[in-house]
Amino acid sequence: MKIRIIWVACVFTAGFSAWGGDVVTLPSGDAHLPASRIPVTPDSSTLELSWDNGTRKYFFAWDNPRAYEWRGGNDFDTSTLKTSHVKILKLKTLTSNVWPNEEWDGFRIFIFDFRRGMPGERLWPMWEAGYFFKPSGLSGHVWVECPVNWTCPTLSFVAARDQGYNYPNCDPLSVDSNPTYRVHSWMYVYGNWSGFSETSYKNLMIRVWVETGYSFPGVAPTSLGRVKALYY
Repeated sequence: MKIRIIWVACVFTAGFSAWGGDVVTLPSGDAHLPASRIPVTPDSSTLELSWDNGTRKYFFAWDNPRAYEWRGGNDFDTSTLKTSHVKILKLKTLTSNVWPNEEWDGFRIFIFDFRRGMPGERLWPMWEAGYFFKPSGLSGHVWVECPVNWTCPTLSFVAARDQGYNYPNCDPLSVDSNPTYRVHSWMYVYGNWSGFSETSYKNLMIRVWVETGYSFPGVAPTSLGRVKALYY
C-alpha cells in the first residue's frame, strides 16, 4: 500500500501500511485556521471542546472507505465540568468543498460510548445508516457545524464522522499541525477501533459544542457559575 502526498508544485509517493486502500492527502501550506474555543464567562453553560491546535496540516481522503466502514473520531471527557450529563449541541469538522472535487458531497456523523480508554458501542443515532449531513451555504476550507441536539447518557464519548463517499467524490477529513499524537483520535475499520494512524500527523480536527447542567434524560440546564474549559 502507498500513501500519495499531493503538494502544490510536485507529487511523490511514500510507503505506508494502510487498511484496504490508498490515502490521498493535501497539505495545508501556510494556511492557518485559528482555534475557536469560545471564551468562558460567568454563568456560561455552553462551550466548545477540542484537541486540535487550530492549524491544519493535511486534508486526507481514502480511495474506498465504504468497503471497510472507515470512521474517525475524537474522545471527550466531560466529567470535570461538574455536571450529571451534557447535551451535545453540534459536531464540528474541518473539511472542504475545494478539494478534492470542488463540491459538497455529505458524510455521516456518530456519537460512540467511551469507557476504559476505548471507544465502544454507538450511542447516537440509533438507526443503522447514521446521521447524514450535507453542508450548504459554505465554501472553502471551513469548519462545518453539524447539529446533534442530544443529551448524552455518558460523560465520556467519541464524536466521529465518516468520509461519506469514495475519493474523489467526497468531503475530506483533516489533522492538525501538532506532530505529537495526543492519544485522543481514533479510527474504526471493519468493526474494530484503534488509535488513529492513517497519516503521519494524528490529531483529528473534530470538535463538539456541549451544554452542561443536564440531568438525564434532559431537563433545563442549571447555572454552574464560572466553568473551566477542558484541555487547557
